[in-house]
Amino acid sequence: MVILLMAKKPPKSMAISEFKATCLSVLEQVRRTGTPVVVTKRGIPIAEVVPLSLATAGSDWIDSMRGTATLNDDLIAPASSPGDWEVLGT
Repeated sequence: MVILLMAKKPPKSMAISEFKATCLSVLEQVRRTGTPVVVTKRGIPIAEVVPLSLATAGSDWIDSMRGTATLNDDLIAPASSPGDWEVLGT
């Protein structure tokens, strides 16, 4: 088992106006270098952009539920009798 430990780099600070103007390139820089960016408004930190963690980056959440559901009946077939649905029984 191999465990990768990344040394935590000191965050870079950036004004919100600069972040807004260069958002896409800042996100790419954070991804590439692993250096967090602290976004400030009037000198007060309001957000931190950090690289995706290794645990999150490795999981494929889109496909994670594949094969967990079962289909017992035909979903598009009409109800077979009024007793199948309460609303049809009235």
